[in-house]
Amino acid sequence: MDLSGKVAIVTGAGRGLGRAYAMALAEAGAAVVVNDVDSDAAHEVRTAIITSGGRAAAVVAPVGTDDVARALVGAAVHNFGRLDVLVANAGILRDRVLWKMTDEDFDDVLRVHLRGTFACARAAAIRLREQGDGGRLILVGSPAGQRGNFGQTNYAAAKAGIAAMARTWALELARAKITVNAVVPIAVTDMTRTIPAFAEAIDEAERTGEPLPDWLRREEGLGSPEDAAPLVVYLASDAAKSITGQAIGIGGDKLALWSHPAEKAVAYADGGWTADAIARVWSAGIGAEPETYGIPAPKQGP
Repeated sequence: MDLSGKVAIVTGAGRGLGRAYAMALAEAGAAVVVNDVDSDAAHEVRTAIITSGGRAAAVVAPVGTDDVARALVGAAVHNFGRLDVLVANAGILRDRVLWKMTDEDFDDVLRVHLRGTFACARAAAIRLREQGDGGRLILVGSPAGQRGNFGQTNYAAAKAGIAAMARTWALELARAKITVNAVVPIAVTDMTRTIPAFAEAIDEAERTGEPLPDWLRREEGLGSPEDAAPLVVYLASDAAKSITGQAIGIGGDKLALWSHPAEKAVAYADGGWTADAIARVWSAGIGAEPETYGIPAPKQGP
């Protein structure tokens, strides 16, 4: 994919998935605005891109406010003349079970993930519509947002909201030729270490120094951040101009299209339903095959 001439913003680009996205976009030819709250990390990624022959600028700031969002767009325009792609990746974790989660735990995570994505996407959409050339909003979701995850009320809610915003904005921005998609990556990062389903496998691979086994990369779709970056490059490219409103998973050897919430089973009652009538039809009818929930635990071998 040739992204020469395109300009991208990547939030949370100092490490992990964000760093992999920024490096891959730059390698494909895009100029990149590297954003992170960690000054050393942001400038390290900027330097790495420039050293490799790319173009990059760093903006050290926490996402979540309109001022920061406008500053990121301004940095793209000031340094590189335009904006084409936003990768809204920045995030934090404050994991606790429901009865131990504080208001601050909840609000902090939603401010960075959900409000940060909203503010950055709004500022980017305004600029892209002004330019009139279309563009790409690539929002980063999570399996926790698709299925729920123990101890992640705040994170799962934010990521589910991000997927919903992608579908909404795909409708609103279609006439402006701006595509909006959610990527759902699975990779070994500081954030995924907290997910019980993957923690043991990650620890074992790091303890032995061995790569993740093939069965884990394929069946569970778990790999490195670099494994997830090609999807972002593809969605940023002209080849993906017709793809919008989708939630697309990637990790290890696995690429997947997530389904949207939809009615699975339907029943009707003339004149409406009573509680007793629902009880009579539930087990043998509409509720006979209830949906699963939660991130499945990894299999224990090939």
